[in-house]
Amino acid sequence: MQDVQQIRNTVILGHGNSGKTTLAEALLFTAGVIKRQGKVDDGNSSMDFEPEETKRHITISTSFSHLNWKKHEVFLADTPGDDNFVNESRFAAQVADTAIFTVGAVSGMRGQTEKFVDLIQDNSLPCLICITKMDKERADFSKVVAGIRERTKLNPVVLYLPIGAEEAFRGLVDIAANKALLFKDDGSVEEAEIPADIADEARALRESLMEYVAETDDALIEKFLEEGELTDEELLGGLKVAIKEASIAPVCAAASLVNKGSAAVLDTLVRYFPSPAERPAHQGVNPKNQEDIERPGTVDAPFSAQVFKTMADPFAGRLTIFRVFSGILKGDSFYNASKDTTERFGQLFVMSGKEQKPVEAAIPGMVVAVAKLKETTTGDTLCEGANPVVYPMLEPLPPVIAYAVSAKKGDEEKLFSSISRLLDEDLTLKLNREQQTHETLLSGVGQVHLEVTSEKIKRKFGVELELHPPKVPYRETLKGRTTVQGKHKKQSGGRGQFGDCTIEMEPLARGEFFEFVDKIVGGVIPQQYRPAVEKGILEAMEKGVIAGYPFVDLKVSLIDGSYHNVDSSEMAFKIAGSLAFKKGVMEAQPVLLEPIVEMEVRVPKDFVGDVMGDLNSRRGRVLGMDSTAKYEVVSAHVPQAEILLYALDLTSMTGGLGTFIVQFSHYEEVPTHIADKIIADYQAEE
Repeated sequence: MQDVQQIRNTVILGHGNSGKTTLAEALLFTAGVIKRQGKVDDGNSSMDFEPEETKRHITISTSFSHLNWKKHEVFLADTPGDDNFVNESRFAAQVADTAIFTVGAVSGMRGQTEKFVDLIQDNSLPCLICITKMDKERADFSKVVAGIRERTKLNPVVLYLPIGAEEAFRGLVDIAANKALLFKDDGSVEEAEIPADIADEARALRESLMEYVAETDDALIEKFLEEGELTDEELLGGLKVAIKEASIAPVCAAASLVNKGSAAVLDTLVRYFPSPAERPAHQGVNPKNQEDIERPGTVDAPFSAQVFKTMADPFAGRLTIFRVFSGILKGDSFYNASKDTTERFGQLFVMSGKEQKPVEAAIPGMVVAVAKLKETTTGDTLCEGANPVVYPMLEPLPPVIAYAVSAKKGDEEKLFSSISRLLDEDLTLKLNREQQTHETLLSGVGQVHLEVTSEKIKRKFGVELELHPPKVPYRETLKGRTTVQGKHKKQSGGRGQFGDCTIEMEPLARGEFFEFVDKIVGGVIPQQYRPAVEKGILEAMEKGVIAGYPFVDLKVSLIDGSYHNVDSSEMAFKIAGSLAFKKGVMEAQPVLLEPIVEMEVRVPKDFVGDVMGDLNSRRGRVLGMDSTAKYEVVSAHVPQAEILLYALDLTSMTGGLGTFIVQFSHYEEVPTHIADKIIADYQAEE
């Protein structure tokens, strides 16, 4: 474990159902880590082990394993392809050295596939493209490679040409080594002559490979132009450099479910792909003086690592997972430069599916975990106290859908403590209290995301939660002016109650909330009772008048009144103020206000018309448009009531390619026909 050159750290990326987990399973089986190859559809794969994953047959949380292949230690991260959990893929890609990019041989490039290409390119990851499911009906290797070349800048170069397809998929041609590899029943291969029917294609691909490799180096291109070919040594050396610099992406073919092609994937990873020491140095900042720092991925550099995932376990407590970038971690403590604190830990583990295996030390490229840290959270940088560094961390994706949550059996306290523990694990979850509607809102990046969270909480902490569409925080105000009297008189034996006030009511500018002016001259109401009038009005404003929503933007002037020497009291004037307010509202054109949000919707150009038409149908006002290289960005003001479940609609409208962000903008008057319905519903409920 002490030789960084023998370590490979790779993340498996691709759209949902492109075969990532099945490929990971085949790689582990081929390397002898697992004795039996599990299946995602049967719910028994070693990488998808959470009950929520086995139920849905999808990866929800990045899972980790490692294997040994030809004296190399390969650390694998199997990531989700579903949009609801893409944050997991983003964080895993940021700390990886290399990527395996899976594309189905039947489905090919989909719209969502490009999100994962962006992840690969944003992180400058050397990438192995694996065309999966070559044994399926209608598998078409050449068509898929052409699609990748046409729709991405990955520059795919065929390194392994499939021999046959569908049921006849029986081997690969290793283009670099110029030989055929025929599959045996146990998943291994035997070398053979290249079949005559694809010999010409293999020869053309080899020439093409030489040309691509030569283009990455001036000396090689000169030789290639003069002599027309490169030696095997020059080809392999140039191939390693081209892959390391991500100027080409080698393409391989596999049928993971029947374990065909996994040995070639592993050979490619250990033969051509860079170790942590060969990757560019990691860029950070010294937290003490804010100077830039570089840390190479070598064992003799000071220790540094970054936490990119936290798991909440009801038994083991919090499990903190981090990638070592430089140096060696030994002992029982490290310095958390992000929190400026030293943390002690017990045992270091490497992850192997749902199991953890203890290790004595960790070196660059390794993904390791420790349990029960008190201060450390996702994104934190761990290092030596004497050599501090802080690495930048991705911001989690903003939540786009929110539901009101409550406990099914009324155990609210247990529910919210359970959700709080999951917030550490999942940074895209947000919990907040809506003061106006008195609801607790749980926000996430999609409907499935929140449903899975609900299932996790029930399984891990034994609490059932209910999700309801949230109430819209409407407000009430008035448009007219009025002068009104409020009189409270009660006589029922003993001391009575008497309060009498006359007030003027008028609207304030939007957002100014409330103003109270005492205009009384003389002693018609004694000074000590006047604040009670204001208090009564404020309390009544909280409950609203026409639909039960808080009242805002109101100016009240106290202009007249009367009192009784014996029966008047603060309470009596408070009630009088409240009565005057309620009576006055009904005389001064009361209206409902609704929150308007500012939206920014990012969609591919083909969907702009649909999105703008849809926003208009939601009473939205398009403010403008911007263009980026791939997307059109539509800005609009839309009533919050119209977009409570917009995430689901945008997904179906754009096939999952659209994204949006929302922030509160202002309040506007609700159109009369909609306000009438809201008021009628409230009155019926009352």
